[in-house]
Amino acid sequence: MSPQPEHDPAACRAPRHRRVQHLVTADEGSLAELEAVLATLPLCSTGRVFIEVPDASWIGTIAAPARMTVTWLDRSRRSGAPGSGRGCAPGQAVARAVSAWAQEMLDEGDATRVILLGGYLGTADIVDELVERRGMAREAIHTPERFGLATAR
Repeated sequence: MSPQPEHDPAACRAPRHRRVQHLVTADEGSLAELEAVLATLPLCSTGRVFIEVPDASWIGTIAAPARMTVTWLDRSRRSGAPGSGRGCAPGQAVARAVSAWAQEMLDEGDATRVILLGGYLGTADIVDELVERRGMAREAIHTPERFGLATAR
């Protein structure tokens, strides 16, 4: 992950301070890494955090900058592929959530920083969505290096 520019409370309050929108995803296996990533973001960061978990027992409190929205995605309460009658597979809920978010929130020319944590399948689907269907530069997407999907974190 690239280093963050210097931020302090005065810089964040400045009217012309440019805020980079963030999209961060995680799952139950990457909660500690998620907390570490969120702790490094400037307090003035804006954006969305999607966390996919197996069931409601995993839902807790995550400290994130005040202008970021955290959404927990409980797989046990979601269905799988339409018409399949199956339950939601790991990575499926977060990939769907990011697709809907990207359709609504990504505008050409916006500076958006994407940090994808969690499992390979959901992460791969999200990279495909953002790069192939939304035209985002691969360099703007940070994934675990072991996946070999985009710019290494």
